[in-house]
Amino acid sequence: MCVDPMYVCLCNSVSDKAIRQAVRRYQPQTFQQLRNFVPVGTQCGKCIRVARQIMEDELQQIPQFDNIA
Repeated sequence: MCVDPMYVCLCNSVSDKAIRQAVRRYQPQTFQQLRNFVPVGTQCGKCIRVARQIMEDELQQIPQFDNIA
């Protein structure tokens, strides 16, 4: 099943997939850190709430080292 990306930030053409990939790769702990990797919320700001929610959801999916073994 192929799911088309959902554009979260229309101003900068950033999809949910791009946000998820950045979170998995860099594991930002704040929205400001996420902005270093993906240009979200830099213009109109309407995407901030959804982008932050995607970041938090994706961070919960990443196993923590203290939970392994």
